[in-house]
Amino acid sequence: FSGLTAMEKKLAEYKCNTNEAIQLKLVRFPEDLEDENTTFNPEYSHQVFGDDEVAFGYKGLKILLYYIAGNLSTLFRIEYTSKVNEKFDCVEADDVESKIREIIPPGFCTNTDDFVSLLEKEVNFKPFGMLLHTYSIHNEEAGEDITYQIYKADMTCPGFREYHERLQTFLMWFIETASFIDVDDERWNYFLVFEKYNKDGATLFATVGYMTVYNYYVYPDKTRPRVSQMLILPPFQGEGHGAQLLETVHRYYMTSPSVLDITAEDPSENYVKLRDFVLVKLCQDLLCFSPVKLMQGFSQEMVTEAQQKLKINKQHTRRVYEILRLRATNMGDAEQSRSYRLDVKRRLIGPYKKKQRELAKMRRCLRPEEMTNQLNQIDLSLQREQLEESFQQLVSDYRRVLERLAQA
Repeated sequence: FSGLTAMEKKLAEYKCNTNEAIQLKLVRFPEDLEDENTTFNPEYSHQVFGDDEVAFGYKGLKILLYYIAGNLSTLFRIEYTSKVNEKFDCVEADDVESKIREIIPPGFCTNTDDFVSLLEKEVNFKPFGMLLHTYSIHNEEAGEDITYQIYKADMTCPGFREYHERLQTFLMWFIETASFIDVDDERWNYFLVFEKYNKDGATLFATVGYMTVYNYYVYPDKTRPRVSQMLILPPFQGEGHGAQLLETVHRYYMTSPSVLDITAEDPSENYVKLRDFVLVKLCQDLLCFSPVKLMQGFSQEMVTEAQQKLKINKQHTRRVYEILRLRATNMGDAEQSRSYRLDVKRRLIGPYKKKQRELAKMRRCLRPEEMTNQLNQIDLSLQREQLEESFQQLVSDYRRVLERLAQA
């Protein structure tokens, strides 16, 4: 038995956490290759390496995935200090290379010299598609304003298909349940964010992030664009690019008479917070959201105006109303505060009410002992507690949106 544990101990040394082993870079200058500050790691690697996010068979494993900042030409290399040997250790190391090859498109470099010579050609790279929006953000570190641009592209743009194949590999590392999309379906729209930067007197473009939107058909003659994936690359996160991108996409569809409203597929918590901020920013100047009207409650007028002018659906308009009403409410005033609380809780209690209706139905067709069983699951005081908790959570989320709005 002790022999086994010694063997187990030995093998345990050959396990590597793949989130740490994978080293990503967006390279602008040759010196970035050696600079550890430009390296970032995945948040997830379970889609490639399994739930425990471990690669077996190596010590000191490094999986290098370096991308040229603009066109994302890729360098892929594997380094390690030692590897288990089938002959002596009777176990086989994981085939890390083929797992990575499954998600990165062919045509990558395997040595640094080839990669650096591609870097020299980067000056020829230009963003794809149509320019929608230019904005600048002050960078403390550089002590200057940096300019960013958002483009709308599609698969007819020369070179875009190959570029998109490289770009979407990032989804695997930063979106928990990512999947690659069917690019041959023409109903996809692609929105891309680029940073403009200078190198030896020339203006170059670096990839910052992107969003894919699918245009669903709505009978008889409308479409409903649905945001599918959105990713701002880690070196650019927390700078406000997500809000710029989402607002630009909304503004793009707002001008189209055939668009009904904009939705999102399975949105993450962070996306919902971002969307709250962007939609409130767009809506706050509509007449239907004036303080007087907010205090009169949620109205059909709000639904209609938000949908017609800004392509916002009813459910999202309701959240916008609750956030703006919070801003207009003096929560220190008992009457105003109570009125706000009741208004939001009436919406939150919807699902509970539905459950109650289902119970009433059951009452008519279940035997008494079955019924007690069902009833025990729904305890009213617990319900009240959950409702209060949901309400408090919501108000604190809403306050954060309002704080961000005040700074914008």
